[in-house]
Amino acid sequence: MATSTSFSYCSSLFLSILIISGFVFAEMVNSMGINYGQIANNLPSPDDVVPLVKSIGISKIKLYDADPKVLKAFANTGVQFIVGLGNEYLTKVQDPAQAQNWVKSNVQAHLPATNITCIFVGNEVLTFNDTSLSNNLLPAMQSVHAALVSLNLDKQVTVTTAHSLSILETSFPPSAGAFRQDLTGCITPILNFHSKTGSPFLINAYPYFAYKSNPKQVPLDYVLFQPNSGSLDSGTNLHYDNMLFAQIDAVYSALAALGFKKLPVHISETGWPSKGDEDEAGATPENAKKYNGNLIKLICQKKGTPLRPGSDLNIYVFALFNENMKPGPTSERNFGLFKPDGSPAYSIGLSVSNSSFGNGNSSSNSGSGSGSGGLVNPITPSPPGTSSSGYLAISSAAVTESCHVIGLIPMLVVFLLMKHVLSS
Repeated sequence: MATSTSFSYCSSLFLSILIISGFVFAEMVNSMGINYGQIANNLPSPDDVVPLVKSIGISKIKLYDADPKVLKAFANTGVQFIVGLGNEYLTKVQDPAQAQNWVKSNVQAHLPATNITCIFVGNEVLTFNDTSLSNNLLPAMQSVHAALVSLNLDKQVTVTTAHSLSILETSFPPSAGAFRQDLTGCITPILNFHSKTGSPFLINAYPYFAYKSNPKQVPLDYVLFQPNSGSLDSGTNLHYDNMLFAQIDAVYSALAALGFKKLPVHISETGWPSKGDEDEAGATPENAKKYNGNLIKLICQKKGTPLRPGSDLNIYVFALFNENMKPGPTSERNFGLFKPDGSPAYSIGLSVSNSSFGNGNSSSNSGSGSGSGGLVNPITPSPPGTSSSGYLAISSAAVTESCHVIGLIPMLVVFLLMKHVLSS
């Protein structure tokens, strides 16, 4: 029965792949990460999620826990994993024995079959302004790292934590990016830890929240990567045609101001909801389509930000699925690229055929809910003569062209795969 269900699912999945623009071929998004949250009671089993993730070319997944069912399902797939250790564990894992037990059970037990490369300890801890949490963050990170060292795993698994953009006091213009003064004493030792251990700085960046909080002043095209006059940073004379890149560069500037110019920055969450409450401006399928579609196009182009044009865009989209049990406004339950049945939450260019999953009834912590962070200012028009880079509303043809996925060979490969699956 399980084999029959799997093949039935795969056959419809391949049909979907051909017509989900932005996800047409695996090569197109193989550098993109995805957040796999599970606060829901109607999600597919991890075994059914594996072919979906592999077929759309996702090479990196971020979990909010270390769900053994997920980690076992993805064994021998090559997909890289960031696993999470929740805020509720910060005190407990400061005990070296507890930290080692956690690492043995949740990381070492799955290596090397499952490619776990990073542990993020705590999620947006500094945002809560809770000294009991913030004071425990770095000791917990250090303890987990020490456990990895004792198990000879520190060369393949790094330790970090994820921050909300609201840890910035200033984010506009990007060159003036600075951390909140009340957090500097806490952040600096954490940055020293990153520098010493070689782990990345994770930031959750959501232009959506900036637009939602001030839709009259923040141009929608600017946050959706659509053609617009953009913004000029007078401090660097760099032009920005989208808010996400401005937010990323504000983080780079804040790090540089504290002496950590070379620290790598990864965007651990970003996304756009396809549905929201009446007072949630911009939460529509059309806007989600533009934001995530154009974001994928940017990732495909493998260009950095204006301040760091040579840096990789290490971006994890939020999220894989809509999660029907998340608390908060309606938008919180509608950040997914996919519905629980495996069909796209919204079309990106073309219609989509349905695909079906088993029901895994999963539930775990997951993200979004971050504030916009920093100061949201009106966009300064660019001087005459300048222009945006002309991002288009995404379509399969546009993405295929921008990623150089051309010719009939990829289509033939997918066709043969479909034929094989359907005949099995």
